[in-house]
Amino acid sequence: MPKSYTPGLKILECANINKKRILPLKGEVHVDRNETVDANKVVASTKIPGNVQMLNIANELNIDPDEVPDVMLSKIDEKVSKGQVIARSKGLFGLFKSEVKSPLNGTLGNVSDITGQAIISEDPHPIEVDAYISGKVDNILENEGVIINSTGTFIQGIIGVGGEKKGEIVIILEDLTDSNNYDMNSLKNKIIIMKSHLSYNIYESANLAGVKGIVCGGIDYQTLTNILGYPLGVAITGMENITTIIVTEGFGEISMDSRTFNLIEKYKGYFASINGATQIRAGVLRPEIFIGRDNHENNIELFDEEKLIISIGSKIRVIREPYFGLIGTVTKLPSELIKIDTETVVRVAEVLFDNGSKNIIPRPNLEVILSD
Repeated sequence: MPKSYTPGLKILECANINKKRILPLKGEVHVDRNETVDANKVVASTKIPGNVQMLNIANELNIDPDEVPDVMLSKIDEKVSKGQVIARSKGLFGLFKSEVKSPLNGTLGNVSDITGQAIISEDPHPIEVDAYISGKVDNILENEGVIINSTGTFIQGIIGVGGEKKGEIVIILEDLTDSNNYDMNSLKNKIIIMKSHLSYNIYESANLAGVKGIVCGGIDYQTLTNILGYPLGVAITGMENITTIIVTEGFGEISMDSRTFNLIEKYKGYFASINGATQIRAGVLRPEIFIGRDNHENNIELFDEEKLIISIGSKIRVIREPYFGLIGTVTKLPSELIKIDTETVVRVAEVLFDNGSKNIIPRPNLEVILSD
């Protein structure tokens, strides 16, 4: 039977996952291997060096570089405050003294009698990495981080923005539109799941109410542009300082697939971890929802590379225009190369969409939906 590897979109009620929690530079790991951790547990931390500022003491005081060490009032590695006098000239007959003040809070790092310069470093910025998901520490990466292993419901969206958030799942059954005046005030720090598409007005209400994240079926491209303040490009998302958004179906007024919505609805009130980070062009990074659970260890689904093979009968989603976001089933996989509208010669698949239409789609434009 003809087969082809494609990206895989996971919608799994019972899955086993590993999450790397890595520091941006080497630091300290605070947990032990096989230790059970909560999602909010800080598992590793480090300090990123602050900005460095050079001060030309010799020029400021009109002295020779080799005289600089003698006029310093602060010692190397000593803490200094913004506005603090750190150097003072001897002046003439004890008069007409000149001073140099620190331009920032930091530490005096070095004083050179060659260049006549002093270096002040800002205080380092502490960085902490939490577990993100509740589970067991599967492995320790020395001075770098850990790998957390957990089991639960794992669902990937098609596109997202915003970073990692955690909170209780709240299901919104109403079909929210711009005309709805939905009271979001009770949803602070929650993750809301809505079957309908996300409008700008609803996002603004949720954002003002302090909602941690929104998982929706679809979103209009202009709405997303308005939320971000700029058109979404092809870079990796996830660094935006906004309420995290995860879109499960695609752009447009699209409702969430019933299978996905019904699966998440089963776990309303549960604690979930979400991440909107997406690598759009390559499709190797998907936004995700993870709902950890303790009561299904005997039903864990383990997936290997073979699950990413597209074959006749595979459930797929189109990830390129003009059929972007449509879901269907592969009915044929012709072995011969086909010339498409762009004059490119590619391998294709015949797909029967859920709406009843049938089309020929280039295989690179498809992703397999992995589900229980």
